[in-house]
Amino acid sequence: MPEDRNTDSHANAKAAFATLDPSRLLDAVDRAGYRTDGRISALNSYENRVYNVGMEDGSSRVVKYYRPGRWSDESLLEEHSFTAELASCDLPVIHAEGSAGQWLQEHDHFRFAVYPLAGGRPPELDNPKQLETIGRTIGRLHCVGELSLFNARPTIALQQDVASAVEMVIESGHVPPENLAAYQSIANELAAEVSNRISAVIDDFNMIRVHGDFHTGNILWGADETPHLLDFDDCLNGFAVQDLWMFLSGDRTYRQERLGDLLVGYNEFREFDARELALIEPLRAVRQLRFAAWLSQRWQEPTFVRAFPYFGEARFWDTHILALKEQRSALDEKPLQWD
Repeated sequence: MPEDRNTDSHANAKAAFATLDPSRLLDAVDRAGYRTDGRISALNSYENRVYNVGMEDGSSRVVKYYRPGRWSDESLLEEHSFTAELASCDLPVIHAEGSAGQWLQEHDHFRFAVYPLAGGRPPELDNPKQLETIGRTIGRLHCVGELSLFNARPTIALQQDVASAVEMVIESGHVPPENLAAYQSIANELAAEVSNRISAVIDDFNMIRVHGDFHTGNILWGADETPHLLDFDDCLNGFAVQDLWMFLSGDRTYRQERLGDLLVGYNEFREFDARELALIEPLRAVRQLRFAAWLSQRWQEPTFVRAFPYFGEARFWDTHILALKEQRSALDEKPLQWD
């Protein structure tokens, strides 16, 4: 349901989402034209509700119920249109079932989409061949992504308001008093530095449609040695490097080697602008700052309390503050290289 629907409708949707039970869930899927058999199990997801649902013919589907108020209908349809476009170009994406324009379903205040069940394992990030394949696949994805831009979905410039993320954390009251001054100091410093660096170069690079949240959890490595791509929930207009940097962790030597593996594959299909490598650490800092804001916004929900039980305690903030300090130092290091 669009973000501008009336207050009562939005409240009903939020209440339905918070109290989603198996019978209502199965009823929605049945009304969408499927014949469920009562088998249902929850899959790992925080923002949305995702379930493995059994069908009478013995098969299964993955059903994603969207969090109310997060995306408009137009934004969700752009996501599905993008994955359909990628699938039409033989990209290995997990795309919602249904006819064109009918991927987004609605019933009883729920918006949801039905996906085929796909199997696989996480990729091995220390496997050069797998990283080359991932890079090749992302390069192909970006060849499609640069053909046009999203209209209803965000542009990365609009997501870099990290100062508001820090403010949200402070106002939430989740930072223990003994950690508050230290958090404010490093978080504000890091937010200002990141904003300045991204603002200074944002006009230097071409914006394209990107996945936006590529990490190992959003790739299923199939038995056919193909990386199947899923969860385009955060797709947006952004930089190419946004879809690459999360595969780079560890010490500098390890990150440099992994970058080489990725870009060998990537450049088979699309030339990577090496200047974007200067954005890796700023983007990593943005993710760290926004992660704490996301938790502060959602932590009243039982799922988040169970998953992050230490969020309101000093030990979480000690670790988080240290990570922010280390990331501030990382911003002053020389960017990774690609010739």
